Amino acid sequence: MIQVAQILFILSVLVILHEFGHYLTAKMFKMRVEKFYLFMDVGFSLVKKKIGETEWGIGWLPLGGYVKISGMIDESMDEDQMKQEPQPWEFRSKPAWQRLIVMLGGIIVNILLAWFIYTMMFSTVGQKYISMEKFQKNGLAFGEIGQSVGFKNGDKIVSIDGKLQPKYNWAVIDVLLSDEVIIDRNGKEVKLNLTDEQKGEILGGEGKNFIQPRISKIAIDSVMPKSEAAKAKLLKGDIIQSVNGKQFSFYDVFSEDLKNLKNDSINIVVERNSKLVNVSAKVNPEGKLGFVPKIQDKFNFQVINKLSFGEAISAAVKESYQLLVYNVKQFKLILKPATGAYKQVKSPIGIARQLPDFWDWEFIWNFTALFSIGLAFMNLLPIPGLDGGHALFTIVEMVTGKKLSDKAAGYVQTGGMIFLLSLMALTFGKDIYQLILDKLAN
Repeated sequence: MIQVAQILFILSVLVILHEFGHYLTAKMFKMRVEKFYLFMDVGFSLVKKKIGETEWGIGWLPLGGYVKISGMIDESMDEDQMKQEPQPWEFRSKPAWQRLIVMLGGIIVNILLAWFIYTMMFSTVGQKYISMEKFQKNGLAFGEIGQSVGFKNGDKIVSIDGKLQPKYNWAVIDVLLSDEVIIDRNGKEVKLNLTDEQKGEILGGEGKNFIQPRISKIAIDSVMPKSEAAKAKLLKGDIIQSVNGKQFSFYDVFSEDLKNLKNDSINIVVERNSKLVNVSAKVNPEGKLGFVPKIQDKFNFQVINKLSFGEAISAAVKESYQLLVYNVKQFKLILKPATGAYKQVKSPIGIARQLPDFWDWEFIWNFTALFSIGLAFMNLLPIPGLDGGHALFTIVEMVTGKKLSDKAAGYVQTGGMIFLLSLMALTFGKDIYQLILDKLAN
């Protein structure tokens, strides 16, 4: 329930402020705003109240929201109004440049919101990020897919497309968007060029967690029931010191050695409550003992930059711009079928499942800023039904001097809405299906 509450709160903040951008610019140019709704009121609304000429309300379907401006073909598809003579207060009666500003009003507010949130966060709790330098101090560890596409345990990333990314989260995304990755492998530089198919394997299998810090202390975080580790009475908190007298510097080396000892009986020395204990165990046919290692918390590699308010403003602008750039790059990745990135697009249900199951205001505001930039980018897309689609036709009108007829605009809007609703149905369906599978598995 906490995850649901968080996504509803975030969506409410973003939708209200986005639509307020349209409302404010419409009123600025003396357009009549008939409705202002949080969420969609298909059939009926949960709450509504008319103040002046505007009906304010909350719909029952949490799929965005809308502002209904007189004389505009929008989500309401009010064709009867468009058949009447244009009135001075209507959207269609205003100059193209004013209509363009109204269309971009929500996007501008989304960008300003992210800028404001980051400014406040950076100037209070500080600018926080996971340092790539600290993260890969002992080298990096990769899963089976990461290794199959060319990475090896112990590799260090030197540059991605000729640049060194200091932030871990962005570095992972950069690798998935890159043309060339230079790595340091045992003191030698090695060049990797991932194909779209290889990127697809990573996204479909290990995702953004395919890069991990190398574990130097082999501590047991949990023991699987009925496993060889359980039979040997290995315990959570045990730290493996040696196997058959051999010591290991890193967990990945230990794991590789176990694969060569399938079905063998081994002697393990573990540190337990500050004492060394000898344990006899058997390696299973897969070359494993059956325990989960304790992975170092990523926040141990965190850097916190304390910024003044003036510094925070500048850093927030840079952060917001960089996020917009990443949205563009990720969209290009989605448009490449070979990567399968389109399968990773999530509905609010999928996003909610990724949120923490506890209320953390710092996380929520950072996520709201991130989501706000994503919403701004999505609405910039020149798709009928989105702000970018309306803006595109207005810009064409400003350049050519020819306006799309109301009838044609209605057809285009209908087509755009069908496309968007189909896309939403697919993403919601996919996430609901995955939710059901996960529940059945548990």
